[in-house]
Amino acid sequence: MPPRPSLPPLRIGFVPEHFSTSLHFAKTHFNLRAELIPFPSGTGHMVSSLRSREIDVGIGLTEGWIAGLGRKKDASTGNVREGEGGYSLVGQYVESPLCWAISTGLKRDFGDKEGKDSLERLRGRKMGVSRIGSGSYVMGFVLADQEGWLESSSPASAAASGSVGSKFTSPPEAPFSVHPLQTFAGLREAVNNGTADFFMWEYFTSKRYYSPTATHPLKQIGEIYTPWPSWQIVAADSTDGRLEEFFEKVNQGVEYFQWNQGEAVEYISTQLDYEEEDARKWLGTVQFAGNIRGVRPGVVRRTVEVLVKAGVLAGEEDGGKEMIGIERAE
Repeated sequence: MPPRPSLPPLRIGFVPEHFSTSLHFAKTHFNLRAELIPFPSGTGHMVSSLRSREIDVGIGLTEGWIAGLGRKKDASTGNVREGEGGYSLVGQYVESPLCWAISTGLKRDFGDKEGKDSLERLRGRKMGVSRIGSGSYVMGFVLADQEGWLESSSPASAAASGSVGSKFTSPPEAPFSVHPLQTFAGLREAVNNGTADFFMWEYFTSKRYYSPTATHPLKQIGEIYTPWPSWQIVAADSTDGRLEEFFEKVNQGVEYFQWNQGEAVEYISTQLDYEEEDARKWLGTVQFAGNIRGVRPGVVRRTVEVLVKAGVLAGEEDGGKEMIGIERAE
């Protein structure tokens, strides 16, 4: 019999930031058979690429994946629209929460009576996001919920935004208008030229731009942590036979990361957009999953509950369990 043809490498979407270091180690030190495809615009872009089968696996933000799979309420009709599917949750990449920095342009003024920049001054303003449904979009409404801006607002009404450059205006009751700007660089530019007033992005990625000499410099107004583990893994087909080798190799990459943090700092500070000092500080805040295979239903349920409260989702009868392609014990 002729030999069976080998399966093609997995096409893995990832965000080219410091969290991708363990994936990089899996590829370079443990021969992970995969094509690593960077998505600098984040999780929302990967959702589209998974549905169009441009990638097989995505490593991205928990809130972005779950928002993409969940049921949503139409702001104009009140009808509930089912999630579009196209992928399912198959693994947990990072256990620790994510710190989102809330930033504006360096010379923008959102000061209170004492001249101190105030989150309250962002209410009703223009929020920049990478894409509708992305982590930067979802966390805006989590922030609005925590600040009490949703009591008389309809956050779902801000979802019907157009493409980049469109003139989108939310109804008056929305906590802010939403402006998709695709990339981190586009968001930084927007808050400096007035296209957007503020945006949210991971703290250490934002930090080096809190300098007047940076390109499109930023000013931090506040921060917010995700109330869930920050990074999950999804697959277009949870029964794909290549996943088991992927789990094994990335687990090896995670272990290598933990025992070789000097190499991790060197990679992050020379190949990614971070200062060495920030890379070292980040190491003290991140906890990768010891075994990335499978997703705990409780993590999904708690995330769904927060997103329903924030108006991002309409609610899931099963607590989101149907979103899980590979489950693990609590």
